Amino acid sequence: MATTQSAPTLEAPRSRRPRSGNGELYGWLFMRLSGVLLVVLVFGHLFVNLMTGEGINQIDFAFVAGKWASPFWQVWDLTMLWLALLHGANGVRTIINDYSERERTRLWLLGLLYVGVALTLLIGTLTITTFDPCIDPESTLSVCQ
Repeated sequence: MATTQSAPTLEAPRSRRPRSGNGELYGWLFMRLSGVLLVVLVFGHLFVNLMTGEGINQIDFAFVAGKWASPFWQVWDLTMLWLALLHGANGVRTIINDYSERERTRLWLLGLLYVGVALTLLIGTLTITTFDPCIDPESTLSVCQ
């Protein structure tokens, strides 16, 4: 007489509330597009700052003031800041969603992430857009003449 064994029971997979919509698809697509654009922005930034002129020796307050006197470089650096922060935050958000076991922990971590990113974006954006190289009335910078 043959004995029958029952198959082991498996726990149901951890699942959170069902999500509707294409949020994860848009996050995935954003990571690919922003990654490609960031490669162009970062290598352009490195080329201009390190390969042209005197290389690393030219980077000082006057160099940054001269660059940020141009709206082109302000937009370039602002785009790089926003894309890098949002790209990184989206990656960290994915890690938090994948590895946090408790819902309350996940919400706290996501909240801290979003607050940190928002503050950094605010401070970075204000720094780039309100930068005044001529704040010193005795400045000898060429952009202040």
